[in-house]
Amino acid sequence: MKILITGNMGYLGPCVVRRLRISEPDAILIGVDTAYFGTCLTQAGVLPESRIDVQYFMDIRKFSGEILEGVDAVVHLAAISNDPMGNSFEDITFDINYRASVMLAKMAKSYGVKSFIYASSCSVYGCADEGARSESDAVQPLTAYAKSKVLTEQELRRLADKEFTVTCLRFSTACGMSDRLRLDLVLNDFVADAVTGKHISILSDGTPWRPLINVKDMARAIDWAVNRSSSDGGTFLAVNIGSEQWNYQVKDLAEAVAEIIPSTDISINKDAPPDKRSYRVSFDLFKQLAPKYQPEFNLTDSILELKSGIAHMNFNGNHFRDSDFIRLKMISRHRKSGRLNEQLYWT
Repeated sequence: MKILITGNMGYLGPCVVRRLRISEPDAILIGVDTAYFGTCLTQAGVLPESRIDVQYFMDIRKFSGEILEGVDAVVHLAAISNDPMGNSFEDITFDINYRASVMLAKMAKSYGVKSFIYASSCSVYGCADEGARSESDAVQPLTAYAKSKVLTEQELRRLADKEFTVTCLRFSTACGMSDRLRLDLVLNDFVADAVTGKHISILSDGTPWRPLINVKDMARAIDWAVNRSSSDGGTFLAVNIGSEQWNYQVKDLAEAVAEIIPSTDISINKDAPPDKRSYRVSFDLFKQLAPKYQPEFNLTDSILELKSGIAHMNFNGNHFRDSDFIRLKMISRHRKSGRLNEQLYWT
């Protein structure tokens, strides 16, 4: 088997590569990444790309189709990855997350790729306080990031057929340690706050709901999707990835962190405008389709591994907010230095 992984040098990518290397030991793994965050290593014992057979450094907007020759499955992770970056680079978000993603899928189909796995997001549900959202519910994307995911899913649905199986994994909010850590994710941010400053500052009123998933369990779901047949969910499948036990309000996450990391206090911005990005999610379909690939990590596990990992990074106070582990900060540094132009192409 030959598997191509875009965005393999991000936060999720190293965990996916590690998982696939174990589950598919004889597979040829091909990485494609523009390497915006290649230097953002988290004291990794080895370079994560050492587990890749072939690594291409390439912007997904300029993807070269011949790389797909003989590829059986594409795992498409490459994206502008969060709302702050989407707000700062809205047009580029749609170029990369939507237009380039659809172009890649069309190329993959033309080259005879059988399986296309797309990293989508539960953020497509937007504002949904009235109950847990299932895949049959209407989407209400509120941000450029979420809208780009919805548009891409719609186009992928049109491409799917018996020769081209498409799986859109609507991931819960990621958390946990990785060889390339992100600290601009809610739980990771709270743990970093607690470890470095014994204080958690919640910028909202703390009431929004978020489903979470450990990054290693995201990799497990991708492992399942790589080998999913059209008889198991259809030629096109959009499925929520996570666990019922991981639907939390933001204030509950902060309290869980404070309970595990002693002497941590919490402040809530009670005057903050309402955060409309609030949704609980049902994962019944994922549990039905992939009973052997359900999340193994719980909230306590994830907080403990983050606590240990972040402590070993020796941040000076809470200066992590200005570190390369904040994605927008890293991109801004590339821009300021002239390494990236205004369209986020390498100069």
